Amino acid sequence: MNEIGFIGAGNMATAIIKGYIKHAVSDIFVYDINPEQVQRLAGIGAKPKASAGELAESVKYLFLAVKPQNFGEVLEELKGHVSADTVIVSIAAGISSDYIKEGLGFDVKVVRVMPNTPLLLGCGASALAQIAPATEEEFSFCCEIFKASGEIAVVREDQINAIISVSGSTPAYIYQITKHFVDYAEESGLDRQMALSMFCQTLTGSAKMMTESGYSLDELIQMVSSKGGTTIAGLTSFAEDGLGDMIKKACDCCTKRAIELAK
Repeated sequence: MNEIGFIGAGNMATAIIKGYIKHAVSDIFVYDINPEQVQRLAGIGAKPKASAGELAESVKYLFLAVKPQNFGEVLEELKGHVSADTVIVSIAAGISSDYIKEGLGFDVKVVRVMPNTPLLLGCGASALAQIAPATEEEFSFCCEIFKASGEIAVVREDQINAIISVSGSTPAYIYQITKHFVDYAEESGLDRQMALSMFCQTLTGSAKMMTESGYSLDELIQMVSSKGGTTIAGLTSFAEDGLGDMIKKACDCCTKRAIELAK
């Protein structure tokens, strides 16, 4: 039995289901306290369940796609409905496997995942950690689910908090940086939408250069940086203002907050 169930029917659950449902050979079930959310996913092929407990008893892989602050009550509701064969797949930041095991009252199988919002377009980046007694076969199945919506990386559970700064929260940082560049373009008299389109294409092209060109990051920087030219002037300004230190500080703050939220 490889039935999959989702408790929580928000954006991330929607993205995972949309990515995987075309490959699914078993039923995908869903429960949410908001019936409208459930009906929306029913429209793409997921099957509604009347309660979290009923759903848990119907599936092998149980995705907990709820907010961290709601985890405790969900685990309490699931007590007695989760079997030793069930694999709990948690996508919540800060919720440890120990907290899940304690909440359910036994050494349940857990896979922790840190996805990001580009999963909504099928181009996400998800880091997965296997926690015993989940088996290699079960973990591999979970990896395949997330591969349907983008790239994956396998990490240890103690690395999950750090990966948030690398891929989990990073989309927001990229959007913020983009906003500053586009604001500058508009202030300089350029059309805002045109500037956004050009900048996004530059991001896409630059990402491909990093993953497909075979050049190192330093070599790629040098390819754009003519001696005494415009790019060097901008890079020098970044260095003088401590861009590297700013980024490191932001990552440290992100990781620290994840640790503070950990349960």
